[in-house]
Amino acid sequence: MRISLSVLLVASMSLGACGFVRDSALNPSNWFGRSTSETLQTADAKPANPLIPKKSGLFARRGADEISYAGRPFEEIIDLTVERVPGGAIIRATGRADRQGRYAVQLTPQQEDETPVDGVLTYRFEGVEPARNTAIGGPVTREVTAARKLTDQDLRGVRSIRVEGVRNARVARR
Repeated sequence: MRISLSVLLVASMSLGACGFVRDSALNPSNWFGRSTSETLQTADAKPANPLIPKKSGLFARRGADEISYAGRPFEEIIDLTVERVPGGAIIRATGRADRQGRYAVQLTPQQEDETPVDGVLTYRFEGVEPARNTAIGGPVTREVTAARKLTDQDLRGVRSIRVEGVRNARVARR
């Protein structure tokens, strides 16, 4: 009787501790929480002069070797999810365009080497607009999802991941 009572007591205590682990930072699925929306402030930056070359000199590479991406930021970021996978995480963002037809959608890092700035890893949600005018359509028909995989080395020192659009940004924090 004492053995069954002690086993029952230990089982109930360990089962009660599961709720504590579920909500704690020990659980890897809680490392990045739900995303929150933030408003963006527009900066009056002077546009760069396209006639002045960015690279010049005798050994500078010419523009034929570089592939330029003609994407523009999406109007609004609707959802941001960071899912833990073995060896890293997958960032999945959903954006809403102002018109239908955006293609070649990607999360473009703000820093070229994808290093966090003050613990924040920032991406822009961009897509290429079609050459012809398209219908505006309903909100659901203008939503597009893009994803990007990061390794554990890429996530070292990252406290939050931020995805920016034109009107807002969404942030997922650890």
